[in-house]
Amino acid sequence: MALTLRSASHADQPAIQSLVFAVLADYGLRADPDGTDFDLADIENNYLKVGGTFDVLVDDAGKVVGSVGLARVSPTTCELRKMYLTLSVRGQGQGRRLLLHALERAKQLGFRRVELETASVLREAIALYVAHGFKPFTSAHLSPRCDCAYYLELS
Repeated sequence: MALTLRSASHADQPAIQSLVFAVLADYGLRADPDGTDFDLADIENNYLKVGGTFDVLVDDAGKVVGSVGLARVSPTTCELRKMYLTLSVRGQGQGRRLLLHALERAKQLGFRRVELETASVLREAIALYVAHGFKPFTSAHLSPRCDCAYYLELS
């Protein structure tokens, strides 16, 4: 099965939201469509039109099986958001693919620092971030389901 990475559009919104909420449930985390996950209601306005990006990984049938977004925090900093993979493609190097793609996009967009918030229960994701140089830091604010934050200075 070939997986293709492409820019998300408004038409992908239901599939992205379904993916994110399903993965959260897999890990015992609660979706928050009125709070932390509000950004998914309008990906174009919350990411693309404000200097960020949002991409999806799709299978041969066009089904969204992964997602990753970069939200602009400042002219030099972005937040890695909504990096999720459906169970059927986990453990195949696709998380690494999404992360490396996002870091390259961050550089292309002129960001020098990438931050992220996550939940400690997402051990595989945290291991991936740390393996690629992310370091823990104390964020001024964490979303309700997140209990740790990481950053990476881009070279």
